[in-house]
Amino acid sequence: MPIARRPFLSLPLVVQQAVRERTGAINSARTVRGGSNSSVAACLDTEKGRVFVKGLHDGHPQIGTLLREAEINRHLPDACPRLMWRVQVKGWELLGYQFLAGRHADYRPGSPDLHLVRAALTEVQCLTVPPRARVLSAQERWASYAAPGTADLFAGDALLHTDLAPDNVLVAERACLVDWAWPTRGAAWIDPAIWALRLLAAGHTPQEADAAAGAFPSWKRADDISKSAFATASARLWGEIADNDPAAWKYRMARSSVLFAAFLDRVRHRAPG
Repeated sequence: MPIARRPFLSLPLVVQQAVRERTGAINSARTVRGGSNSSVAACLDTEKGRVFVKGLHDGHPQIGTLLREAEINRHLPDACPRLMWRVQVKGWELLGYQFLAGRHADYRPGSPDLHLVRAALTEVQCLTVPPRARVLSAQERWASYAAPGTADLFAGDALLHTDLAPDNVLVAERACLVDWAWPTRGAAWIDPAIWALRLLAAGHTPQEADAAAGAFPSWKRADDISKSAFATASARLWGEIADNDPAAWKYRMARSSVLFAAFLDRVRHRAPG
C-alpha cells in the first residue's frame, strides 16, 4: 500500500529547523503527488532556491529504501537528481535533492517521451554496483516468484533501478530517473524488461514492448530462456500484488506481465527460421 503523505510543515519544529539550516528561509512547502515510498515528499521554495525533500521516520518498515537511495546517489549519472544534503534528527530521516522541473513521463504509444526515457535508461545501463553497497541481488528480489532453478539466470553486476513507473521519470528537455528506492544488483537486461512491462500496461502490444527493450544491447544479448524466466517471475509477483490490493493500475500490471510472459515463452519455443 502507498505510504500516507505528511505535509512538511507538520513535521516537528526541530526537524524543520534542521532543514532551514541547509536551505535558508523556507517560503513555501508543497506536497507532491506520485511515488509511494516516502511519507514526506515536498517541493520547498527556499532562500537558496528550490529543493525536493523526501523522508520517513526511522521506525518505518520502509526506511531501508530511503537509506539505500541515499547510499548510491553519488554513483548515479546525470539522468538522476543529485542528493545535496541529509538530515537525521528527532527520529526523522530526510533527503534534500536537486529540484528538477518537469512532469511525469507518458508511456502511451506514440508519446514523444519514449525516446527521452530510452536515452535516460541507456545512461544507467553501464552502471555497476559500487563496492560495499548494501543492495539486494536480483536473485534475492525475485527468488520467491521464479520457477525452481531459474533465479540464478538474473545474476549480474549491473546497478538496476527496477521501478520504472511513469511517476519515477520526470520529463522536461530530457528525462530523469528518480526514486531509486529499490536499487538491485543483477543482469543489465532486467531494467529494459521492467520498462517493457510498463509499456504494455500503457497500451503497447507485446511485440512493441519487446522491440522497445530490444533498443538496448543488454536485452539483445540476453538469451530467450533467461528473459522468459524473468517474465514468468514478474507475472507471479504482480499477480500477488494485485490479489493483495486490486487497484486498477496493479491489475493492469498483472495482466501485462502475464501477456509478456506468454509472448516470450512463444518466442523461446518457436521453430528456427
